[in-house]
Amino acid sequence: MSHKPTPYSPNFPPSQGYAPPSEPEKKNESYPMQQTGYPGPPPGPVPASLPPGAQPLPGMQHGFQPGFQPGFQPGFTPGYPHPQAGYSTPQPGYPAPVVQQPIPQGQPGGWMNMPIGPTNCPPGLEYLSMIDRLLIHQKVELLEAFVGFETNNKYTVKNIVGQKVYYAVEDNDCCTRNCCGPMRPFDLKIMDNFRNEVIHLNRPLACDSCWCPCWLQTMEVSAPPGTVIGSIEQEWSICKPCYSIKNAIGDVVLTIKGPVCTFSLCGDVEFHVYSRDGETKVGKITKQWSGLAREAFTDTDYFGISFPMDLDVKIKAVLLGACFLIDFMFFESANRQNNSVFN
Repeated sequence: MSHKPTPYSPNFPPSQGYAPPSEPEKKNESYPMQQTGYPGPPPGPVPASLPPGAQPLPGMQHGFQPGFQPGFQPGFTPGYPHPQAGYSTPQPGYPAPVVQQPIPQGQPGGWMNMPIGPTNCPPGLEYLSMIDRLLIHQKVELLEAFVGFETNNKYTVKNIVGQKVYYAVEDNDCCTRNCCGPMRPFDLKIMDNFRNEVIHLNRPLACDSCWCPCWLQTMEVSAPPGTVIGSIEQEWSICKPCYSIKNAIGDVVLTIKGPVCTFSLCGDVEFHVYSRDGETKVGKITKQWSGLAREAFTDTDYFGISFPMDLDVKIKAVLLGACFLIDFMFFESANRQNNSVFN
């Protein structure tokens, strides 16, 4: 009598003819390891020929794939994802892409970069917050030099490294310039790099003689135009020229004292700036020697102004106006009798 084999169980010992079922053979399993690059060709020998009936592609060799190298792909780093598409290499004739914006640097002879001004600073006076010296150069007018015809004065205001800060232009009519001479009333516009008028100077008609103490020179300074920030007033004096620098409410802030003689041959003429009490020297306005030819045939002048760095920008602007007033009073007519080559 025969029966089908019963699955193995501990209740049926092998001594009675029962045996544990034979386990099926396990196939050899291989688990792929983590690949760190482009997978290579399948294992095994590379077939030397194509399968029956298959036709090779144009340009393809038997058993070889063009442009393929086992385990390596150009431009791909093992262990990292394939690089994404980005900007390609610039073609010849095109500039390389800008990685970092260039930092503007002021060059001598150019315009000064506008710094960040203090709080409540009038627009356009931010330039004065970071400097303690100014250079003023008057432009030479050929018509005035050769003919003697008085023209509107033009000035360039620079910092100590030669960068332009302002550009000043006199606003006057022909009759007033040539009839009143250096005593003429005028308006002077001081403009920045963008041709915006940032400072306005107004000088009324007055006298500068010590014999007229009630009608001395004054100048009003506005920044922006229409907003008075200070004034310059000539003080009565017999020997030395003296001026008071006042703020917007009329309080004396600084004083200026000039030399007994404002004429100097091959030398500078200095007007010293003092504190309110007139004892502490805080700066100066210097009329610089500009050369024999310029001094003899023209009335164009070079000036320098020095003041404390922490001085209020409004008072610095008033000192700039005082420099122009001193130029008109003492140096505009110094060579008026010889400012023409025909005299």
